[in-house]
Amino acid sequence: MSRLVKSEFRKITTTHLWWALLIPTVLVAFGWAVGTGFLGTAFVDTLQDDAPRDLEIALGIDSRDWIVSYFAIARSINLATLFPLVFGALAISSEFSSKTITTTFLTAPNRVSALTAKLLVYIGWGAFYGLAIVAAVAIGILVSTDPDRMPTAGGWISMAMVGVLASILMTLFGVGAGALIRNVPAVVTLLILYFLAIENGAHFILTIHAPEVIGFLPNGSINGVTGSMAAELFLGAADTVPDWVDTAMRAAAGATGAHAWWLSGLIFVGWSAIVFGGGWMATQRRDIT
Repeated sequence: MSRLVKSEFRKITTTHLWWALLIPTVLVAFGWAVGTGFLGTAFVDTLQDDAPRDLEIALGIDSRDWIVSYFAIARSINLATLFPLVFGALAISSEFSSKTITTTFLTAPNRVSALTAKLLVYIGWGAFYGLAIVAAVAIGILVSTDPDRMPTAGGWISMAMVGVLASILMTLFGVGAGALIRNVPAVVTLLILYFLAIENGAHFILTIHAPEVIGFLPNGSINGVTGSMAAELFLGAADTVPDWVDTAMRAAAGATGAHAWWLSGLIFVGWSAIVFGGGWMATQRRDIT
């Protein structure tokens, strides 16, 4: 198994794909963190003006202790993890397209060993991408957010933890999807369309009629990993936050209808297992040439 893992690792490091995808990953994470960080700071600063402050008092709200940067971090991580999703999708689909999967299967003791080695290697790469995303987001927040609106040390660690976890889970989901579909343009297009457009369109309808369902969908659950952690940290630091504000902030973090971060993670693991299991079975039965 160790030789198979080394072989899979070398397949990645001897190509340009890992760093070619890493560049836009970091740029998107940083850019969104800067943009959402500035917007969050401007929003809370606006609430400190006389008229909004009077309205806050009437509504029983005090935004002076709102650390809205948590939601900027969550939203930026969620968007940037689309790149490790694509990276994972190419793990097996690109080998079928280039027919190098024949060599992979013929030199391994069996297909189970080959796929297990890929799974282990891409868990590591998912963590690597996650660390890069978290670092880029942290720099973006430091640039765009006032010091008194920054997360606490514990908050940084918690968001970093769920950020890396989300990246690993998205990478593994991509690996499973690539094994199931096996056509590079098709799997990449389908994943991007689903996570950016199709399910978000469904979210718009479900938000009105059945918001609790959103947290059980793939995109809703993976967004809930970071979004729910952000909401938990936000509420822990704020003294007075009505339920409707909590709901609005979760929506801002892309986690409408999400469950607790750990439950959201488990739900997405379930989706990943279904997709990877289907890809595993399809790969086991497929003839190679």
